[in-house]
This record gives sequence, C-alpha cells and structure tokens, in this order.
Amino acid sequence: MKKVILKKNEERRINLGHIWIFSNEIKEIIGDVQSGDIVQVFDSRNSFIANGFYNKSSLISVRVLNKETEINFPNLLSKRINNAYKLRKLFYPNRKSFRLVFSESDYLPGLIIDKFNSTFVLQVYSSGMNNYLDEIFRILKNDFNAENIFTNNDEYFRKLEGLDIDQKILLGSDAVEEIINDGKVNYHINFKSTQKTGFFFDQCDNREFLGKLANGKKYLDIFCNSGGFGLHAALNGAKEIMFVDSSKSEIENVKRNYHLNNFESNVGYTESDAFEFMKEINERNEKYDIVNIDPPAFAKNKKSLSNAIKGYERINSLAINATAVNGLFATSSCSHHLNEQEFFRMILRAANKSNRKIQLLHFNGASLDHPSLPSMDETKYLKFALFKLD
Repeated sequence: MKKVILKKNEERRINLGHIWIFSNEIKEIIGDVQSGDIVQVFDSRNSFIANGFYNKSSLISVRVLNKETEINFPNLLSKRINNAYKLRKLFYPNRKSFRLVFSESDYLPGLIIDKFNSTFVLQVYSSGMNNYLDEIFRILKNDFNAENIFTNNDEYFRKLEGLDIDQKILLGSDAVEEIINDGKVNYHINFKSTQKTGFFFDQCDNREFLGKLANGKKYLDIFCNSGGFGLHAALNGAKEIMFVDSSKSEIENVKRNYHLNNFESNVGYTESDAFEFMKEINERNEKYDIVNIDPPAFAKNKKSLSNAIKGYERINSLAINATAVNGLFATSSCSHHLNEQEFFRMILRAANKSNRKIQLLHFNGASLDHPSLPSMDETKYLKFALFKLD
C-alpha cells in the first residue's frame, strides 16, 4: 500500500474541499511511492482522508482525486469528463467550442481540455494525469468523436511539476485550422500561431456583455489578442474600433477574423507595445467612448506580484486617461496572485493618479465553462470590471 500520512490538523483544509496537499504538510510517506502514483492519504490518527496523485518533484505533493476508499481512475476519468461536458451544454447548448475540462475545478487536477468543434487541445500539468494520456485519448475519440487531439503545454507550469517540455499529437494533426463561434462572432483558429490552447474561452461571457454597450461608440481594444472584445463591439454596431497588440501574428489574426464576419465598422489595427501606444494617444489627448484592456498575467508567482501591480497600475492609469468623460472603462486581470481586493485598490490608485472619479457598474470572473471551487481560491483567477468615468 502506498500511503501519505499528514501532520496533525493538516487534513482540515482537505475536509473543507481543498484538493491540494503541500509537501510541508506531510509527516510520512509509506511504500515505494513514485511521482504519478495514486496514493492513499491518512490523517495523523491514521484515519483515511482521500486518494490522490503524488508528485515528489512539486510543492503540491498530492492532488486529491476522491474521498472513497476505493478508486478506479479510468472509470472516474471518463465519468468526470462526461459530467463536465453535460455542465457546459447546460449553459451553452448550441456551442460546439468551449473549455471542456478546467482541471481542479472539474475535479480532474492538472488537466485542461479545450474543444474546438472536433479538435481537442490538452494541457497536462500533473505527473499523475500525464500517465493517463492514452485513456484521455480513448475517451475523447469514443465519446466525443474527436478527429484531432494534441497537447499544447505551457513550459512554465510543466517545469514546476518536474515534467518534460513535450508536445504530443495523439490523433490527427495540430496543423489543422478550425472556424469556431463565440456567441455570434466567428474566428479562424490556427493552432500553430496562437497562444496557449488556441483561444481564450474564459472571456466569452465578458466579451458578449461589453459588446452590447458599443453601438455607435468609438472603441479601443488594448492587448486585443485575436480581437474578441473589439469584434463583439463591431457585431453590435460600434462606430469606430482600434485594435492594438504587440504581436504581428495576432494583428493578422484580428484582420482575418474581422473580414470573416463581414463587419462594417470603421476599423484600425496597430502593432505596438500597449504602454507605448497609450502614452502616445495620451500625449495627443485622444479619447475613446469605451476603452478595454485585457493584459497578460504580469504575476506568474508571488515573488513577481509587487512589480506586476506597478505594471497593472501604470497601464490602467494610461487607459483611464484615454477614456472620454462619461465613457466606459473595462479592465481585466488573469493573475490569480492578484486578489480581488488588491485588484480594486490598484484601479483606485490608477484613477486617482489620473484625477478621475470612477463608478463600478459590473464585476465578473471567468465564463461559465470555467467553474471554480469555493473551497479553493486558486481556481478563481480572472477579474473583469466595468467602470463609468466622469
């Protein structure tokens, strides 16, 4: 038997629903336990707590899988992937593309699956889940009629888990292109030239919400990526849209997506560093009715949080300056290390620096295909806020 014995009282978080056990919470390991093995977890009184994936190379030593004494993981894996699909179809009955599995939030720790019609893109961030790639392939092929299955793993998170930095094609090809819809907006997805799994599904609901306010407005989309926010503005009749991104390939993607949808707004594209672009339009005193910024994660860990907050505050201040009187300012952060309280403090400092009064109109997290666990703050990361500026 492969067992992990916890220190006194370290089971309390797990009993409340958290599913990570850290290395400093473990008293003893019994048996020849290797990374990727399923272990039984016991409290300090030798009472059974849970089963989980073990990883000796990670600060997260155990990722909890279930709390029954027995575990048949292939059956559990199939059941939870299918349950995750049913949950998505409850909210998005007509969509063929969405985040199918959101790791810990769907009780499948270390596994992300994005569905693009019949193409499935995986990210695997636990050594245990890495051992079940063949089983995941079988489920997606048999239960979902997958035509293409491949991994597009993030190097940073694989390294944290002591995993090789490899990409695998399990079925078909990763050279395919898909056309997907996000609400009523269509996108070309070229998996060779896009970030992460190919599309940021987590902002789908926020893009649709903000787009509905854009009719007749002059709209600025900063860190536009594939153009989602601005394209929803075009769908809803924005008068003028400027897309800004530092990536040439992303600007080309935006152009393709704009023409794919046959929109008629007056549109511009700028390949530029967001900070430099914002400084230039501030110097010209150029204003927009709606300004949206969706920056990348400036803080990938706690050590970088202090500098990240400075970066967020600076770009938010520049964006606030570019927002017209009585205009709307939308801002996001996908850094889970930046909590909600500090997120709002940062925005208040940015507004004060710009000498502007702000009213919060709307606050949201990720889209409904990105559930979170109330017991686990680590599963809540995206913050989206809409403000009216004086």
